[in-house]
Amino acid sequence: MSENISLGKALNHGLRRSLEDDSKVVIMGEDVGKLGGVFRITDGLQKDFGEDRVIDTPLAESGIIGTAIGLAIRGYRPVCEIQFDGFVFPAFDQIVAQVAKMYYRSLGNVKLPIVIRIPFGGGIGAVEHHSESPEAYFAHTPGLKVVSCASPADAYTMIRQSIRSDDPIVFFEPKRRYWEKGEVDLDADLSGAYPLHSARVARAGRDATLLAYGPMVRTALDAATAAAEDGRDLEVIDLRSLSPLDMPTVYDSVRRTGRVVVVHEAPGNLGLGAELAARITEECFYSLEAPVLRVTGYDTPYPAARVEEEYLPDLDRVLDAVDRSFGW
Repeated sequence: MSENISLGKALNHGLRRSLEDDSKVVIMGEDVGKLGGVFRITDGLQKDFGEDRVIDTPLAESGIIGTAIGLAIRGYRPVCEIQFDGFVFPAFDQIVAQVAKMYYRSLGNVKLPIVIRIPFGGGIGAVEHHSESPEAYFAHTPGLKVVSCASPADAYTMIRQSIRSDDPIVFFEPKRRYWEKGEVDLDADLSGAYPLHSARVARAGRDATLLAYGPMVRTALDAATAAAEDGRDLEVIDLRSLSPLDMPTVYDSVRRTGRVVVVHEAPGNLGLGAELAARITEECFYSLEAPVLRVTGYDTPYPAARVEEEYLPDLDRVLDAVDRSFGW
């Protein structure tokens, strides 16, 4: 059964399906139960599955993750919601010092199948601590896997795949895209699903490659559409997985196009764009017609809502980078 639903609703369906499929799946977080989450991603789940499986927690992110560690050790599959991206830092020690290291500390004998859901990025006019892009911190941490969905179809499938995984996964959700709709096959079986840690060619092209993930995939696709009016055929790759990165898909595209622009909302300094640029230069140097360019947020704290559109990468900044790439 295919439905045209929003990305947020697709996540809700994916969580519901996971609760139905495995009695060991539990959802926990601030206001995830009776309220259904601030973005209503967990709407109706506590009513249907009960307070023992959809748990309203205190306002204590460190406690949420710490409790999830104990549950995972006891055989459960906790799905933790961090209400906003900027609220994850009180839990940072638990995630980096405990969740990421337990498998190695136990010589592979203890697995922590925990999913940490984080709405991230800007574009909703929020106040301080509500529009961060902290993905590089977690992608930099060995022992964690990091993914981000960009479409309703991927949201539905990727959240289910993440919950089934035995690895701890940080799941970044592009909050500004929660209300964008797309076709989702709600009967899709995971056995034939696109691999969780594989990048996807969102739009094929031959002249230059745009690399993006999460909220910036839509921006990159819009830029490719605009560039086509000028006769430039841009390929857009949705990275989907930030750790591990699917570099073979990226290399294949770069070797065909010879030009690359990486787009993300997070600051440029030591961001995912820097890592991608380094790896591409190391592996595809003789295929490049121009340096790898980056379009990112600025290296400042996230600004007040009234000027966030000046901070976020937009279509014009992406197209300007494409023009600069062709100017070399």
